[in-house]
Amino acid sequence: MKIKIEIEEALEEDEVLIRCRGLTEEIAAVQRAVSEAAGGTQKFVFYKGNTEYYLRLDEILFFETDESGISAHTKSDAYQTKYRLYELEELLPGFFMRVSKSTILNTNQIYSIDRNLTASSVVAFTGTHKQVYVSRYYYKPLVSKLEEKRLHR
Repeated sequence: MKIKIEIEEALEEDEVLIRCRGLTEEIAAVQRAVSEAAGGTQKFVFYKGNTEYYLRLDEILFFETDESGISAHTKSDAYQTKYRLYELEELLPGFFMRVSKSTILNTNQIYSIDRNLTASSVVAFTGTHKQVYVSRYYYKPLVSKLEEKRLHR
């Protein structure tokens, strides 16, 4: 694999382009590493009615499946995205994590987890009333990820 850096002072915004023959595990890992290094400054296009919104990923609390498709929730609003959850899992940086069949959340925005041993646990987010459920299957991996993040700060 070759890595090149081209400096163009006329660029308005930094851009990273990955040119490859196919999407391999190695390329996907490079993409995740670059996304993680960008620290959520990467922008995605979201929709509400006929309007397009360009939001930074660190503004998104969680993505969830609903009757109209996939919604991206911020502290105060919800937007639609054209991606499927499995596509988002591949595209999103490492601070996002699937926590149920229908939800991917931003681990950087978690305020608390109300643990329930017999059913789904409830995650609350900083600065909002919005909550999501974490299935029992994903609870331990989520707690492990949060602990790993805490130790590496």
